[in-house]
Amino acid sequence: MTAAEFARKIRSRERAVGYWVVLDAPIATERLARLGYDYIALDGQHGLIGNAGLLSNLMAIDAGGRSTGLVRVESGEPAAIGRALDFGAGGVIVPLVDTAEDAASAVSAARYPAGGRRSYGPMRSMLRIGPTPAEADDSVLVLAMIETPEGLADIEAICATPGLDGVYVGPSDLCLAVGGRFPGDPEVAGVFEEALEKVRTTAERAGIAAGIHNPGGEQAARRLAEGFTFATVASDLVHLEQAAAAHLKAAGSGPA
Repeated sequence: MTAAEFARKIRSRERAVGYWVVLDAPIATERLARLGYDYIALDGQHGLIGNAGLLSNLMAIDAGGRSTGLVRVESGEPAAIGRALDFGAGGVIVPLVDTAEDAASAVSAARYPAGGRRSYGPMRSMLRIGPTPAEADDSVLVLAMIETPEGLADIEAICATPGLDGVYVGPSDLCLAVGGRFPGDPEVAGVFEEALEKVRTTAERAGIAAGIHNPGGEQAARRLAEGFTFATVASDLVHLEQAAAAHLKAAGSGPA
């Protein structure tokens, strides 16, 4: 799926399933990108991937041939957003969006003039996205993370931001934002679910996509059934450890 095709899919609010990568392991990423996920998201904020890793893993995703590569950038700074897009990302997931102004700034950083302020220098992306500025603008997504008390409070204005393609829930931080002592705190489960519904329904009314991070496929299916547009299954590092532990247990051994 090309970046332009994936962008149209998300903007049409068609369901999509992705996978989350935190390891700088391009060969593993290429194998994941052959499985049929709509997108593979590289974590440039908390993941163990530097700039060179973002570039090589985006190339691996394209080599896989079936997924679009997204990048969660380290911040909403224009340089971070522009760099990910120049590397060939089909979109950016922008963390810690607290206000509509933050969302508008992210959109501006991802769009070329006159609609934005992205600097022109698509060293790699022009091979697959664009190559003209107008074509590039039409082919890349901007997704704002909702994960703070401020972002949740300003969700209607954020979703109404011109040019924003969708919002993306970071459940760990959002759980903390609604008073949880730790991610998944059962004491705030009800409040947390209310917050998710607020994000999802507000995005739906605004006509933009709503996505969410999930620990596994079953949870992703649940969120899609609830009405989220896209759901990510996470992540390579956690799943590697889980699979290795399961095999160790099956072999009749385990931690002392």
